[in-house]
Amino acid sequence: MTKPQITMYTTAWCGDCDRAKQFLKERGVEYYEVNIDETPDAEELVLRANNDRRKVPTFEVNGRYFSCSPFDPYKLSEELNIPLNP
Repeated sequence: MTKPQITMYTTAWCGDCDRAKQFLKERGVEYYEVNIDETPDAEELVLRANNDRRKVPTFEVNGRYFSCSPFDPYKLSEELNIPLNP
């Protein structure tokens, strides 16, 4: 199985992460999830990508990083080039 091109950095307690996961699931978009509370290297990556802020969810798409915190379906749709409405 190949790794999806979308990586979502999350935490277990993040409501914005839950909304982003539901948004992607409803549109059939595959992603690879990394819990930054369980992966210190991933936490460092999120901090670097967000100017030392621990913002989740943070997405990596083909080497490009962006956060979607607070959750914004319009931004996520545009950044990932997926339909706003399923």
